[in-house]
Amino acid sequence: MAAALESPLAEVADWLRQSRSTVVLTGAGISTESGIPDFRGPNGLWTRNPGAEKAATLQNYLADREVRVRAWRSRVEHGLWTEAEPNGGHLAIAALERKGRLDLLITQNIDSLHLKAGNSLERMVEIHGNLREYVCMQCGDRGPIERVLERVRAGEDDPPCRRCGGILKSATISFGQNLVAADYARSEAAAARCELFLAIGTSLTVYPVAYLPEVALRNGARLVIINAQETPYDGLAHALIREQIGQVLPRIVAAV
Repeated sequence: MAAALESPLAEVADWLRQSRSTVVLTGAGISTESGIPDFRGPNGLWTRNPGAEKAATLQNYLADREVRVRAWRSRVEHGLWTEAEPNGGHLAIAALERKGRLDLLITQNIDSLHLKAGNSLERMVEIHGNLREYVCMQCGDRGPIERVLERVRAGEDDPPCRRCGGILKSATISFGQNLVAADYARSEAAAARCELFLAIGTSLTVYPVAYLPEVALRNGARLVIINAQETPYDGLAHALIREQIGQVLPRIVAAV
């Protein structure tokens, strides 16, 4: 089947078959075909509304009650994140895991579409957190975000933590908020030992995650980039694919 693929798709399929350790990093670009806009693309959320990026900072969220009120109201009123379904790109990466060809999936996305597609949490790092859960910024209490959304629908516009009274937030990593150290350490270790690193739908400009391809390259891995826009790593990639992720990735994985 691989022979029917044109280069470089056939080459990437060969590399996936040969690799004893493959790491996949995904960004917002893999979810645009599921109806979730990216952030920095031509029609991205922050490209069209630069003020939205500022509002996504942790400092503003903690300091300004109105920012929190708008955030919770938005989550109740807009079902975009919960109604979206995985596309062919997500399903292909889940198939890669089922085939035993995925060491670790690192995703910058908070939409849980990889989980819906069938990837396991055991082989996944949600490096920027997720929207499935809430977290208290004071005591660390954590649980399904639907519990908080029910309180918002019942009339609480900025629900406090029921355990300590602290500020609640979605379990996502905001600007100005540190990554979970153990998550990044696990991601970096996987990048350092992998033989093949696939960067899919990510601009590779958000640090420290954008260091991971460099870690992989430094340790002798091949780098494959599948992304609509240019990235700082394009000149270092062993294969560079500009085709639509939801169409090209299933073809590659089917040949593995």
